[in-house]
Amino acid sequence: MSTVFDTTGLERCIHCGLCLEACPTYKITHLETESPRGRLHLMGAIADGRIDARASDATVLHLDRCLACRACEAVCPSGVPYGRLIEETRAGLAQARGVKPLGRVLLWMVSRPWALSAIASVLALGERTGLRGFVRRFLPPGVRRLDALAPPVGRPPYRPVRVESPRSSVALLLGCVMRASYGDVHTATARVLAHLGTAVIDAPGQTCCGALHAHAGDKAEAVRLAKRNIAAFERADLVLVNAAGCGAHLKTYGHLLEDDPSWAERAAALASRVRDVSEYLETIVGDQTFGALPLRVTYQDPCHLAHAQGIRAEPRALLSKVRGLELVEMADADVCCGSAGYYNLAQPDYADRLLEPKIDAILATRPDAVVTGNPGCMLQIAAGLRSRGSADILVLHVVEVLDRALSAR
Repeated sequence: MSTVFDTTGLERCIHCGLCLEACPTYKITHLETESPRGRLHLMGAIADGRIDARASDATVLHLDRCLACRACEAVCPSGVPYGRLIEETRAGLAQARGVKPLGRVLLWMVSRPWALSAIASVLALGERTGLRGFVRRFLPPGVRRLDALAPPVGRPPYRPVRVESPRSSVALLLGCVMRASYGDVHTATARVLAHLGTAVIDAPGQTCCGALHAHAGDKAEAVRLAKRNIAAFERADLVLVNAAGCGAHLKTYGHLLEDDPSWAERAAALASRVRDVSEYLETIVGDQTFGALPLRVTYQDPCHLAHAQGIRAEPRALLSKVRGLELVEMADADVCCGSAGYYNLAQPDYADRLLEPKIDAILATRPDAVVTGNPGCMLQIAAGLRSRGSADILVLHVVEVLDRALSAR
C-alpha cells in the first residue's frame, strides 16, 4: 500500500549524518532507524509504496519513537523540513492505521477545555480529601505513571490584569493544559506585560492550538482548531504564547492551511503575528529591570523554543535583568527532556531514558529552581525531580520568575 503525503523537502537530505548526534533517540540506541536520516528513508519508502505501513509495525514504531523535537533541523546544512515531514507522515499513517486509543482519548480531551476543567476539578477534590493519594497505591503501574505526570491541580485560574493607558496591546493564547492547570502563569504573564505598559486583550472563541493533534497525525482536527484560532485572533496586532510547543505550531498555520484558498492568506497573516512571550518581552524591556530575587537557577531550553523557533538568548537575557538571580547553565540544556507532547505516556521507556540524564544535569548545578518555557517540560522535570527526592527544587516558567521579582520590589 502506498500512503500518500507531501514529501516536498525529502530530497534535500544529502545523508551527511550531521543530524545523528543531535537526535536524542539515536544517542540512546545508535540505530540508524532511530535517527532523522534513517526515519527520512523510512518516510520515503512508505510514501512510494516500498513499505506497507499497515503491515510493518516495526517501521511505524521507529517513527513513533521520534520526539519531533526538531533538533535535527537546527544542524541540517540542507534545510530538510523534518518537522513538517514527520507530521505529514504521521497523518498518512493515522489514515491507514488509525490513532491509538490513548492518543484518541488525550487528543479528544485537550481540544475541549470543559473536559480538562472537569478532570482538573475531580483531581483537585481527590487531592483535598486525600482520596487521590489513597487510590494511587492500588493503581497499576501504567495508570500510576499517568497520575504522576498529570498537570497540577489547585493552581489559581487566569485573572486578567487591568492596565491604565497602555502603550500597546496583545492577545494571549490561553491554550488547553495551560488554561486548565497553569492559569497563574497566564496571570504572571499579564502582570509582567502590564509592568512594561502592554495590555492583554480578550480573544473570545480561541481554543487549543492543535499542536498535539498535528504531531499525532490527526490533521483534520488540527485544521479545525487552527481555523477557530485564526478567526478568534484576526483583529489582534500580535498574539503572544507562553507555551513553546503551541507557539511553534501557531507559526506553522500558514503551511497547515496553504492548500485551502479561503484560509491560506488568513493563516499566513496570523502566523506572522505570533510571538513567544520571551521573544516579545525582550524587544520591549529596554533598560528596565524586574527587581531583585535571590535565586540560583538553571535554564532548560524547550525543544520547540530553541530548535523550532530559534529562541535561545531571549529567555536568558530576561533572567539577567533580575538582580540577585544567579543563572548556572546545565549540560545539554537544549536536549529533549522526554516530554514531547504525550510522548512520555506513549513511549515511557525512551522518555525515562531521556529524563534521567536531564535530572542529573539539573542536580549538578545545585539550583533553587529550574526555569523553562513550556508546560510539558515543567510537568516532566517536576516528575523527575520528585522521583529523585528533590521535590524542593522549584520548576518555574520564565514569566513566573520575572513576576516574583516584580512582586518583591
